[in-house]
Amino acid sequence: MPAFVQPLLDLLGKDIELDDPTAALIAANARPVKIAKGALLLNAGEVCKDIYFIHEGKAISYFTDYNGKSTTWFFHYNRPDAPVKHLFAVDYRSFLSGVPSRMSIQALTDITAVRISNEAIDLLLKQSGSFGVWLRKLHEKSLVIAYDRIACLLTASATERYQLFLKDESYLLDMFSNYFIATYLNVTPQSLSRIRKGLAGAESPKPMS
Repeated sequence: MPAFVQPLLDLLGKDIELDDPTAALIAANARPVKIAKGALLLNAGEVCKDIYFIHEGKAISYFTDYNGKSTTWFFHYNRPDAPVKHLFAVDYRSFLSGVPSRMSIQALTDITAVRISNEAIDLLLKQSGSFGVWLRKLHEKSLVIAYDRIACLLTASATERYQLFLKDESYLLDMFSNYFIATYLNVTPQSLSRIRKGLAGAESPKPMS
């Protein structure tokens, strides 16, 4: 089995019984790719034709509004404790429906990844029932993750979003710059700084009278 695809197969093996024929079929339809820092894996307006399993390096998926303001949708990287939302770089809406993407995906560092095309996914679904089971589970997880992300952005205040971020995803602070953390929370870097100072002040012990 090619070494480049083994981390992906290990991930699949956590959710399904991965037999040798299915593993060989996946390996035959996956391609190792290297992406340079700053390159776009997907540009808004293009149809997303590939799904990338990040092996090494970091990327972001983001939206840009009519004023040119960017909002980071997800961070992408791979490490042992990485949730599934960080492992795969793809615009599911565009990938599944064939419509132009509204998001862009950009490499923040040099990246090595496994690329599987839409055509390869269709072939795998036709030839492997277990792969179909895994893909359905991935879609279900992705739907829940997207729902939670949208609900947080729409219903929580900026301070509440930051507090929830600290509770669930504080590890990202060591991996990505304050600028990208701010755009992930849909605030400006200046607003993020004020939120941090406000929370730090609220937690500071008050002098005794």
